[in-house]
Amino acid sequence: MVNMGDNSEITDKVLVGHVGKPNESTAKGKRNHSRNKFLLFISSYAIIQGMANEPIRNDLALAYQIMAELQLDDHTYTHLSSRAEGNEDAFFIYPFGYRFEEVTPECLLKVSFDGIVLEGSEHQYNKTGYTIHGGIYRERPDINHVFHTHTPENVAVSSMKRGLLPISQWALHFYDRMSYTDYNSLALNEEHGCDIVKSLGDNYAMLMRNHGAITCGRTIQEAMFYTYHLEKACKAQCLALSSREDLILPSKEICEKSAKDLLGFEADLGLRDWNAWKRKLKGTSFT
Repeated sequence: MVNMGDNSEITDKVLVGHVGKPNESTAKGKRNHSRNKFLLFISSYAIIQGMANEPIRNDLALAYQIMAELQLDDHTYTHLSSRAEGNEDAFFIYPFGYRFEEVTPECLLKVSFDGIVLEGSEHQYNKTGYTIHGGIYRERPDINHVFHTHTPENVAVSSMKRGLLPISQWALHFYDRMSYTDYNSLALNEEHGCDIVKSLGDNYAMLMRNHGAITCGRTIQEAMFYTYHLEKACKAQCLALSSREDLILPSKEICEKSAKDLLGFEADLGLRDWNAWKRKLKGTSFT
């Protein structure tokens, strides 16, 4: 038998307390333990989500840098975004007011599909950006990245009645795969956002009449791929039309075959180009 010494009486009282009426301090301790476990779970989940989203933030910031390098930005007036990882109804986008070359992973905002800023600090609420991007992500679960641009060339082509013509190999990437939406001022409400999504349909590229372009992708390199080739196609069309020469258009059969060949040329569309741009910007701290 173990010698309890002078503590035997205290020990007996504690034991009696456990078999008698419930000990209030023990019940409270259990509640606190459960609460702490829940808070730990929430904290761990947030950390895991943050880790999962870190590559997304890095790639999106890099995309802004690439677009600046290619001079496809428009001062502070266009925007790129990426869907947040997991089941979050949210996306990352830059703070309205930054130039593209200023964007870093740390400054990116996390915004809900409804336009509520969940993380980060903004200079000015970007209603048009949140309406366009949130609407597309909500209705197109296959799309993970959305680029909205307006360059002189894509605005010019968006204003032409016939739209993008199949007069260059760049343009053939989009043959029978280009959407159009009519201009209706700034996208400031959900109804306008729905109209944009409806016009996009099942495509990944759209010219917004008198406004600019939207290019999307399942991967960020795919969105960049479409953005690059659409810009080249629009430049080529503007140059060709300015010559006032008669244009040669391939047959419908050749156009369709070319589109399939071009889009099926590599398994991971745009990855080769994306890696080349990463090498060019290797000095960037987050590459």
